Formats: sequence, C-alpha cells, structure tokens
Amino acid sequence: MYLALALGLLAGFLFAAAASLQQHAARGTATATNTGDELAGRSMLRPLFALLRRLVRHPLWLTGWCVNLLGFLVQAAALHVGSVALVQPLLVTQLVFAMPLSTAWARRWPTFLEWLGVLVISGGVATFVLVREVAPVGGEPHRNRVVLAAVIAAALVGLLVTASAGRTPLVHATLVSVAAGLCFAISAVLMKMTADDLLHRGVPATAVDWPGYGLAVSTFTGLLLEQSAFATGSLSAAVAAMTITNPLASYLLGILAFRVQAPTSPGALAALAGSGALLIAGVAALSRSPTVRRPDVVPESGRESEPRIATPRKREHRTEPSSTPDRR
Repeated sequence: MYLALALGLLAGFLFAAAASLQQHAARGTATATNTGDELAGRSMLRPLFALLRRLVRHPLWLTGWCVNLLGFLVQAAALHVGSVALVQPLLVTQLVFAMPLSTAWARRWPTFLEWLGVLVISGGVATFVLVREVAPVGGEPHRNRVVLAAVIAAALVGLLVTASAGRTPLVHATLVSVAAGLCFAISAVLMKMTADDLLHRGVPATAVDWPGYGLAVSTFTGLLLEQSAFATGSLSAAVAAMTITNPLASYLLGILAFRVQAPTSPGALAALAGSGALLIAGVAALSRSPTVRRPDVVPESGRESEPRIATPRKREHRTEPSSTPDRR
C-alpha cells in the first residue's frame, strides 16, 4: 500500500507539471492564432487538429508531453501494486502541485486562499488514506462490468462534447474537461488490466486482448479533449474539473467494476464523505485564485493591474469608443 501511495503522489506531481507546461504552450498558440475562439465555437475538431499540428512543433509542449508520458508510466506502476480506488483519488494532489507551478509562472507568492486550498486538499487526501476501509486495496476486475462502464462513459463523453459546442469558453472548457476526466478514469481501469495481462499472460496474449486497444482509444481521446480545454480555458476550468472528475469516477469504478470490499462501517463512510467534502472545498478555494484563473496575468503589487480606459482625443469631431481588455 505504501509503495502505491508514493507512486500515486509522484504521478500527481508529474501530471501537474505536464499540465502547466502544456497549458501555457496551448494557450499561447491559441491566443496567437485565435484558435481558442474557434474551439469554443460550433466546429471543434478541425481547429483542434490544426492546433495540435502547431503544438507538436512547440518545444515547451513537447517537454510537457514527455513529462506526461512519464506520469502515465508511474501511474501504471502504482495501479499494478495498488487498486484503482486507492491510486486514482491520489491524483487530486496534482492541483496542489499545480498551485506553486502557476504562481511561479506568474512570479509571485501564493495568497492565503491558495495556501488554504492546499491545506484543505491535503487534509482530504490524508483522511482518505489514513482511515481504514475507505480506500480498498487489490481486487480483480469484472470484465463484463468494465465493458458496460466503458460504453456508458463513451456515451457521456459524446453528450458532454456535443453540449460544449457554441458555449462560452468557461462552460466549454468545463464540459470538455469533465469528458476528459471520464476518459482518464476508464484509462486507469484498462491500464491496470493491460499491465496485469503483460506481467501474467505475456505480450502475445495481451496483443489479442481488447483492454490494450481500449486503453489506447480512451487515452488518446482524453488527451485530445484535454488540449481543447487547455486552449480555451484557465486551470480552474480545465485542471480543476479533470482533477475532481477523474478520481471520483475512478473510485466508483474501483468499487463497482472490481472485486473489492466497499466501505460499510459508519466510521469509514463518514471519513469518505468528509474526505470528499474537503477535496471539493479545497478545489473550490484554489479555483478562486487569480493565478489559477488567469495564469497569463502577472499581478503587480499583489493584485492584477487595472485595465486602462482610452480617453477621447482632442481636436477630433468624433470620439472613439473606449476599450478594455477581455477579462474572460
């Protein structure tokens, strides 16, 4: 259990670092080409693939991709030695790691609210890990239940992506991020099944079994949706939504699709509810951070600079309308 805990926390840090690097690269590319507005519009796939073609030539994005790949390898190792219901909820710590990374990009110290969010999330993770029976250990998958869960998740992802078309950037990023979180939750289940196949049945048996191919599809779809969210929203809309959706869906899958003992005692259920409440409250606190909401803004003297309003020019018969920066 302790090895799975350490590997899960390391995976959370690597995913946070990758998200920070890729978010900055994707946001800068979308801003320079107006791709972000196109992604939030009615047609999403064509501008998204155009964005990806530019991103693969961006050194910062490629660095984030390599860090993300390393995170997946560490996550696979954690899932092999631990259960999905134990490892995946630990990934909520990526938002804790993302906070100092975001403030480092903005070149400022974290605020009191940001530190409070970090402490609350840390308390939720500690409660989840330390209270007995809350986090199930081990378990074998029910293959029929996994297939059913994958079909339901695919339908939900399709509905969320369809509903995101034509929405505001914030709503679009949130819906797409939830869809990406569902993809990554299914990927975690299939990753554990694929790793077990490789170690216990060998490469030939794994090559003719379906979990490996399902893992490739779900992971690629999640990464594609993740880039769309990064290009059109802030960390609060992208990382926060995925950070909550992925562990929550994974915990439910770990209980329902695996042969594990679900928590039944009043103490374990109370600890589970308290841990979930702390995690949600911590994420909500960090989502209100000015740096998390707008990582491209560098605050001056601890606060964002106010927009400068244009004044009418003298000796002109017409006055130009004043303009302010887009505050989305």
